[in-house]
Amino acid sequence: MKICVIGTGYVGLVAGTCFAESGNDVACVDIDERKIARLKAGEVPIYEPGLEELIQRNVEEGRLTFTTDIKKAVGDSLVCFIAVGTPQGENDGAPDMKYVHQAARDIANAMDGYRIVVTKSTVPVGTAQALRKVLSDSTSHPFDVVSNPEFMKEGAAIEDFLKPDRVVIGAASDRAAEIMKDLYAPFVRGGAPILVMDNASAEMTKYAANSLLAVKISFINEIANLCERVGADVSAVRQGIGTDRRLGMHFLYPGLGYGGSCFPKDVRAIIHTATEAGLDFSLMRSVDDVNNFQKKRLFHKIKAHFNGNLSGRTFAVWGLAFKPRTDDMREAPSIGLVEALLEAGATVNVHDPEAMEVARGFFGDKVTYCTKNYDALPGADGLCIVTEWNEFRHPDFDRIKSMLKSPVIFDGRNLWEPRDMHGRGFTYYPIGRGIPQ
Repeated sequence: MKICVIGTGYVGLVAGTCFAESGNDVACVDIDERKIARLKAGEVPIYEPGLEELIQRNVEEGRLTFTTDIKKAVGDSLVCFIAVGTPQGENDGAPDMKYVHQAARDIANAMDGYRIVVTKSTVPVGTAQALRKVLSDSTSHPFDVVSNPEFMKEGAAIEDFLKPDRVVIGAASDRAAEIMKDLYAPFVRGGAPILVMDNASAEMTKYAANSLLAVKISFINEIANLCERVGADVSAVRQGIGTDRRLGMHFLYPGLGYGGSCFPKDVRAIIHTATEAGLDFSLMRSVDDVNNFQKKRLFHKIKAHFNGNLSGRTFAVWGLAFKPRTDDMREAPSIGLVEALLEAGATVNVHDPEAMEVARGFFGDKVTYCTKNYDALPGADGLCIVTEWNEFRHPDFDRIKSMLKSPVIFDGRNLWEPRDMHGRGFTYYPIGRGIPQ
């Protein structure tokens, strides 16, 4: 099948590459000439495990191309995916849809016959209906609008796309639904369902799924904070509730809250949608509030340990990306922590296996960038763990202790056992696991 994907951000690049991997001819389109030039030169602008190799193979085999020529890409394609950004609005949390609408107009102006226009971007309920008007205002050619939300986790996006839990297709016509089912057939040979529904339900499914996952994260963080107050261990509590088949272990990891490009934006977007519909949706407002508070937990622990005076102190921060296996720092807990430490008069040394260049866009020259994690430690008053990279799970603790000015660790991801850390001579502050001894 011939496909074009409008937008070469995270979603568009992964989706386009995976469609090419299953034998389709895919043109990835972007108005950013510099980005397209980099992609043509083999430079991948995002870090996602396995993506660079997949792109290279499909480019070499002629199935995957990159272009700024949307007219030719649409002219050559039956299915046109819209995978442009939907950034959060400045005031009310509503997603900014101007890029989606412009992509639809560009597709309409390039059409020379029937096309299926698919929203792959995360879009609010009602977008498909709005796009039908945008398209019909710009073209007389027949078309169908399909809602096809993505469910990819950064750091595991390739596997999630190639082996999905489910595929959601929102369509108003049987013709479009059947073509989309044929397109996704290679990915569901293991038995994963293709769920065909109306457009509005498909659009809502994406927000509902991310919102429920966000609820679980904020819930376990609230339980963790309560555990600290009453002397319970959230690790044991997590086992006690997570082994209930109705609940499960997934996303019951206490820490510093959720970040990234999806959960924060989608939670605020569904709150906005509810407000527009006349509902308060206090549950999701509370989830957002809990998450914003949780991102400050490590700083509060640091400040309390040093009796409120951080001026002149130095801190090592391990982990900047919002989660492991990505360089994405959008809404990452590290941003608020580093900024709070700097504002309090501290010096900050930072390290992340993948996000160092991205971090420069946030912090500029206000922090010291360390190529290796241990390089951040000499003379530091404490070590802060912000992202649970595997590289951090089994460090040389004797080396850490010898390099720190004082043997104190603030662990926002519960990488280590408190009893073991106390036995090694550290003052150790995890999340929800009691008071340091």
